[in-house]
Amino acid sequence: MRDVLRGFSRGLIAAVLLLGVLRPALADTWPISLKVNLDPARRSLQVDAELRPTERDFHFVLHSSLSIVSAEVDGKPMRVERAGVGARDALKAWRIRLPAGGTLRLRYGGTLPALDARLDHREVLQGLPPMAAEAGSYLPAGGAWYPRPAETFAYRIDVRVPGGQRVVVPGRLVEETFPPGNGQGEGVYRARFEFAHAADGIDLMAGPWVVREQVVPREGAEPLRLRTYFPPALDAEPDLADAYLRDSARYIAHYSERIGAYPFTEFSVVASPLPTGFGMPTLTYLGEQVLRLPFIRATSLGHEVLHNWWGNGVLVDYARGNWSEGLTTFMADYAYKEAQSDAAAREMRLGWLRDFAALPADAHQPLASFRSRTHGAAAAVGYGKASMVFVMLRDLIGAEAFDEGIRLFWAQNRFRIAGWAQLQAAFEKASGRALDDFFRQWLTVPGGAAVTIEQARFVADGGQGKLQLSVRQSGPQHVLNVPVRLETEQGVETRWISSSRAQETIELTVARVPQALRLDPELRVWRLPDAAQLPPILRQWMLAPAPRVVIANDADVAVRDTGQTLAARLFERPARLVGRDALKAPADGTLLVGTHAAVDATLAGAGLPPRPPTLGLRGGAQVWTLRTDAGTTLAVVSARDVAELAALQRPLPHYGGQSWLVAEAGRVVDRGVWDAPGTAVPVLRD
Repeated sequence: MRDVLRGFSRGLIAAVLLLGVLRPALADTWPISLKVNLDPARRSLQVDAELRPTERDFHFVLHSSLSIVSAEVDGKPMRVERAGVGARDALKAWRIRLPAGGTLRLRYGGTLPALDARLDHREVLQGLPPMAAEAGSYLPAGGAWYPRPAETFAYRIDVRVPGGQRVVVPGRLVEETFPPGNGQGEGVYRARFEFAHAADGIDLMAGPWVVREQVVPREGAEPLRLRTYFPPALDAEPDLADAYLRDSARYIAHYSERIGAYPFTEFSVVASPLPTGFGMPTLTYLGEQVLRLPFIRATSLGHEVLHNWWGNGVLVDYARGNWSEGLTTFMADYAYKEAQSDAAAREMRLGWLRDFAALPADAHQPLASFRSRTHGAAAAVGYGKASMVFVMLRDLIGAEAFDEGIRLFWAQNRFRIAGWAQLQAAFEKASGRALDDFFRQWLTVPGGAAVTIEQARFVADGGQGKLQLSVRQSGPQHVLNVPVRLETEQGVETRWISSSRAQETIELTVARVPQALRLDPELRVWRLPDAAQLPPILRQWMLAPAPRVVIANDADVAVRDTGQTLAARLFERPARLVGRDALKAPADGTLLVGTHAAVDATLAGAGLPPRPPTLGLRGGAQVWTLRTDAGTTLAVVSARDVAELAALQRPLPHYGGQSWLVAEAGRVVDRGVWDAPGTAVPVLRD
């Protein structure tokens, strides 16, 4: 995921799109040049900024913790005026009327907010201020810690921090100097970074890191510098830093061959004290605890490396929709599943459709409206639907034309701002076919259609026969090309049908009489699958419009309080506490929480299915979903004690795609999705 915290001023960026590569002609003519002194222990930030705004009436915002000391142009003092409040309460808007030409020099500083390591991933996604602490400092691009111009820009940054700290900024590391001795002394560490391309923000990170480096030769280009910035405890884990360096090099080589040469001179993996997963030009900023997980190098790392092409190499035209997350998910996460097996790839497509089906109707935004992942509903569209659009596009034009379109899109838009229109143009040229209808439908029509085969009838016709399918489509009208699997005694055959009306009969010529058929069993089309293909998953409760929570141990204050806190972390909307009698006719979005014995007794008393044998009493806590005979759904959290219940608060929101899981002391040790094979439609014969 790219840094989603850049959003507050993207409206300004959209108004003045500066296309192309920005390369300062001289060392002293950078559009933005910052000299930064950061003391994390004191949370002190002092900045001397030089910039050349293109507008005479220069408006900018700074975080409210920062005060302007002086402003001048070529030695002449400038008046700085308040210009109302910023886009958020924590921002202050400023205005300077500038003379023609000249360089604005702005000095400002202050005491930053303390970095709060207790923030969860949802709070991080909602936007962060610039924060500092000895354990780690993060000044996000959207945190208003520097005067940000309306247009994209190149920049130079010279940063000084105490000797025990290290600092990293997206861009080329031009030079660094260390304090005397072992480099960790009382002196100052200084680093200079330059970014000579079009950028839409500046991130700065600092921490008490150990730096590991590997230099990789490249044919026809300068060597690639790879680094890890890990705190000592993480760096001490055997082979971990070296493994990240090796895998970074492997991903860069893979995508360079697939798309085009890696566009930068370095790539770093930087540890964060926050639960982050941000991709920025030349680096990824990942949570320290996440970096320890063994599967991250096989999944998330490649995703973040790929963002150096999509989102950072080709910038996103946010005014017209964010294509970057979907394309990156498709070419990274989904491609890894495809390489693993057909079943693994199908499971990911099922996850996208399950997440979509779990959305309330008012959350079905068009794909063209997606900007960033600030909540689960946006992720289901911007990641899931967008990825499925690329699956369907590749099915439509073929893998060879699709791959050529990817290479063409990169070649034409490298270091430019691009949108869905430029993607469409590249795929049209590569495939030699018009794609207006395809892109218009999937970008602008919200939601998805529900398609069913209500009846299938075989009619004999000489040596062959006609298979007549009665097809119904409800919901937003779509033109859908949908695969149908015909099941015969000799095996299976896949045919494609086109559905575009609410009710229609479609005929297929067949050589053999099918016994049954299944609509899109491999889930290759964006739609609302029937209930038989959609096992209940936790995402349905996370996104429930009116969630309710039932405490099985309602007389136990500790369990009640812990259960309500857990529900607040799980649900995206406030949950209402209801009594156990509500389970006799549970509504969708109901969560039952309690200890094992109380949960079992409550389920039995309400006439609901018991604890699944698959889970038993394994681990310290179990979570599962179930569908009642009446068709409603219920989620259950059952724990050995209050401590196990409390330990679920942090991990549980990360498992929305699961139907059940088993945890021990907050660590998920097993998980899964209930089997849902879908409906087989019998074929009738005259």
